[in-house]
Amino acid sequence: MHFLKSSAIALLSISGILALSACNAEEPAKNVAVVNGVPIPQARLDFVAKMQMAQGQKDGEDFRKQIREALITREIISQEAIKIGLDKRVDYQTQLDLAGQQVLVATYLEDYLKNHEPSDEDLKKEYEKVKTENFDPNGKEYKSRHILIKKEADAKAVMAMLAKGAKFEDVAKKKSEDAGSKVKGGELDWSDGSNLAKPFAEAVKALKKGEMTKAPVQTQYGFHIIRLDDVRDQTFPPYEQVKEEVAKQLISRQRDELIDGLRKGAKVE
Repeated sequence: MHFLKSSAIALLSISGILALSACNAEEPAKNVAVVNGVPIPQARLDFVAKMQMAQGQKDGEDFRKQIREALITREIISQEAIKIGLDKRVDYQTQLDLAGQQVLVATYLEDYLKNHEPSDEDLKKEYEKVKTENFDPNGKEYKSRHILIKKEADAKAVMAMLAKGAKFEDVAKKKSEDAGSKVKGGELDWSDGSNLAKPFAEAVKALKKGEMTKAPVQTQYGFHIIRLDDVRDQTFPPYEQVKEEVAKQLISRQRDELIDGLRKGAKVE
């Protein structure tokens, strides 16, 4: 319910103007209300409902009643603004021009992409391209743990504890200053090293399975005591698993290429 109240307020903002400007003028002239003789078309309510449902809101009678009330409030305030001449102000006209242009641009791109949806063959070609560019068939992935300590002296003291037989996982839970991994005994996700700080990645790759670094490894985050738990051949996710992401990437590139082409063909003085 709180979400709907927040959304009702949002309808009075520029984003609300942008969305409502995109309503289809060809919809039948059915109104949800008439405010001081000015109709609020059903198409407007339907459009706002559709937008909010796309963001996860569930449809329903109360949901639509609240949108209706928000649209009425918006119309009342708009009429009052016009009455005192705010619609004649330069800043309002500028915002209105920008809003209309933004909706037109979004509509154009949506229409273009709708008519140029990539085929399954296109997606598979893109998948193979991404795989070729990003996958090393001889690459490795590493499963490691670490204990992060801010001060070098404290990190060396922790290493001394481990050298005396303290269990790595228990020490990580008590001493590590990495909140994300300490609760898991310092465990990190599988990684090929590309998402790790360079000194950390180099240290991990130099270890053998079961080994721990002989000295703390310094990165911008502090000093790490690292243990390598496992190594495996690097894998690349199957097509069906990443098909959606591949489609987003390909569509994004198509959009960028379209815009670049339009700019190159335009005369800009």
